[in-house]
Amino acid sequence: MSSTMKAVRQHGFGGPEMLVYEDAPMPKIGAGEVLVKTRAVGLNPPDWYLREGYKMLPPEWQPEVSFPVILGTDISGEVAAIGEDVSEFAVGDDVYAMVRFPDGLAGNSRAYAQYVSVPARELAPKPAAISHQQAAAAPMSVLTAWQFLIDLGHDAPNPLQEFAHKPVPLAGKKVLVNGAAGGVGHFALQIAKREGAHVIAVASGRHEALLRDLGTDEFIDYTKTTPEDVAHDLDLVIDALGGPTTGRFLRSLKRGGALFPIYPLGFADGAEAEKRGISVSATQVRSSGAQLAEIGNLLNDGSIRVVIDSSFALEDAAKAHERAAKGHIQGKIVLDVK
Repeated sequence: MSSTMKAVRQHGFGGPEMLVYEDAPMPKIGAGEVLVKTRAVGLNPPDWYLREGYKMLPPEWQPEVSFPVILGTDISGEVAAIGEDVSEFAVGDDVYAMVRFPDGLAGNSRAYAQYVSVPARELAPKPAAISHQQAAAAPMSVLTAWQFLIDLGHDAPNPLQEFAHKPVPLAGKKVLVNGAAGGVGHFALQIAKREGAHVIAVASGRHEALLRDLGTDEFIDYTKTTPEDVAHDLDLVIDALGGPTTGRFLRSLKRGGALFPIYPLGFADGAEAEKRGISVSATQVRSSGAQLAEIGNLLNDGSIRVVIDSSFALEDAAKAHERAAKGHIQGKIVLDVK
């Protein structure tokens, strides 16, 4: 096997122009690790956060990054080699994973590459019924929705709040998903619906047909209607956008309801939430091969579907990031790897 491969690396923080397709050292695998020949890579917000230098985080939270760095966490491909103590996978197996997250926040996941080393515990068999593109598009977004709504899957301390996040019962509940057409949103909608919730999707009008096809019961076009003005007596709001404006949904929730901001930084309405008897909770998504294997069954039988916004060649990663910067993404953006 060659000592080098093609990868997209950056040698400093900045915009999409910092992403360079070039030769890079082939990753080495240790005990408990698997070398995966990548077929597709899924893009996620942490990719551009790292590319820019995590400018949105407080300085004390910004990880130290050593250049050159390779972005990305989500992959689908085939096993090229296995390390010691790996018995659950064999060379040639099709697999998918979210690699070393959040441990790889400083760029240790290295997914924008032809080959990636992955801890075996983070790998799962690729669902046979879907493509490598679809499989690569799923991990971070679907694990985020799953860990918020179904099963946390770990007991790691949450750096964002003093208590552990706990999913809430969904059957028979009235659930609003804000940002329902995006990566996390379109999975959260499907999971909530599958669990028996009455789901209200919020997105721009051009996404309505897709979201109704994915199973939403009601649709609100936020470009025409302010969702918190018309949605009332909700049991749960999943705000896939989050941030400082997420508190606006407190008045749409009934007492005893819950608000789950996927991006909780900037939320400053804790006192108002307490006064209204509403719990606000978030968590940090973490890699889990076991959960991806469980979710893989649902991807295989069509219970959960993956929506692809657009795809680009690995060497065009900068163009993919430019697409992401335009926003209004329907599902996920992926990179095809030769």
